[in-house]
Amino acid sequence: MKRAGARSKGGRRGRRLLLAGAALAVAGLVGAAVTIEHLGIAPRTLAPYVAKRSSGHNPTIVGLGRLVSDTLMELDRGTPSMPADLALTLGAQAQPVGTGRPGGVLVATPDEVRAAIANAQAGEVITLLPGIYRFRERAIDANRPGREDAPVVVRAARPGSVRIECEQVEGFRVSAPWWRFENLEIRGVCGDDTYCEHAFHVVGAGRHFASVNNSIADFNAHFKINGADGDFPDDGLIESNTLYNTHARRTGNPVVPIDLVAASRWQIRANIIKDFIKLEGNQVSYGAFAKGAGSANVFERNVVWCEDRLRGQVGQRVGLSLGGGGTGAEWCRDRKCISEQQGGAVRANLIAACSDVGIYLNSASDSEVADNTLVDTSGIDVRFATSSARLDGNLVDGPIRSRNGGLLHLGANRTAPLWQAYLGYHPVRTLFRAPLEGDFAWRGDVPLRLGNQKGRDLCGAGPVSAYGAFDDFSACRAAGKRVATRFGQP
Repeated sequence: MKRAGARSKGGRRGRRLLLAGAALAVAGLVGAAVTIEHLGIAPRTLAPYVAKRSSGHNPTIVGLGRLVSDTLMELDRGTPSMPADLALTLGAQAQPVGTGRPGGVLVATPDEVRAAIANAQAGEVITLLPGIYRFRERAIDANRPGREDAPVVVRAARPGSVRIECEQVEGFRVSAPWWRFENLEIRGVCGDDTYCEHAFHVVGAGRHFASVNNSIADFNAHFKINGADGDFPDDGLIESNTLYNTHARRTGNPVVPIDLVAASRWQIRANIIKDFIKLEGNQVSYGAFAKGAGSANVFERNVVWCEDRLRGQVGQRVGLSLGGGGTGAEWCRDRKCISEQQGGAVRANLIAACSDVGIYLNSASDSEVADNTLVDTSGIDVRFATSSARLDGNLVDGPIRSRNGGLLHLGANRTAPLWQAYLGYHPVRTLFRAPLEGDFAWRGDVPLRLGNQKGRDLCGAGPVSAYGAFDDFSACRAAGKRVATRFGQP
């Protein structure tokens, strides 16, 4: 009896030890999860740090560091795969825009283009005849004003028929109001990436600029927008363009397809932006940002695919940003930049395959971040006490975070805790059939919003009932031949 009692007592003690061990393990996991969420470090952010810190040591440490780095990256980002070729209703289309009003000016050589633009009158339509136009040495200056009822238009009659090659720092320099460019293919062809800076530099008095249905590649900042002499190019439009690079940019200059500083009330919508990688300097690049104390700038219904054909490169890629990396006071609209942006909006965008956050708010006050779908990014960051944001209806494959005192006004969003990425678990990503390959069909039940709330639609098909930017991604599929495939790349 004593032995049985001893055995029973020993069994109880063993069970208690097992329970205590399990409790400690759970506590450890909970503590680790809390720590990860507090630090806000995603596996994709930690992986390159581990690889860098282990380099330069003996082969065993280097190998272990590489193994840990590769494991973290695979847990977070999965096995690398190429998105399928997709024809979308977003970005540059094969169908021309504009009317091509009679009485326009026809040009057929680079010199004729320069002359026509230099002497343009309000209401004039300058049509480039089919061909390749190579420009060197100096920008094409658009400095004669159009009018609201009579903008100056520079265009191709048919998309894909005109290729403009720029072998200079800036392609078009627009410093007068009411200029519109449409249906053009523009390529940077500099031997040194440092020199092909901008396809368009919109500056000073270049208000009411419009770029519609253009395909633009191989620049550091395809669009550069900034003030000059106290004047600011407000009220611009960048719509239905495809912006990308065919190679990673070997430069320390800013790499951001849309670089908007100090201007206000720009509408940036229905574009495809991708493959913007910076190899030198701080190696940080953005798909697009608005900063410099402007206001009411809107990013809406864009597809931002940070890494499409260009994969496995060093550095950090951020999708869209209000505030960017900050602005020097001398470049700010108010010469202070206490707030980098005021009243800006990021709405109904699809942002994917970024090595850093998909949306970043840096000193951006009174912001709206709504109805976006983020996949394979490290989420949304709202940073600094000067940032405040209303976030509603977003579907985020990652967390929404406040950093350094950023103020969040959270509505109903669908997110995933950061710690789950360390386990290779991505509950939002798995809602889709194969999102890393560009297949955004729902795998099962659609994640519907609460009540009767509706959001904006990436695809232009109407109000959205699901969290994120679309109910049915097939509505974004184009029915005919496009200028571009695979998210807009020819």
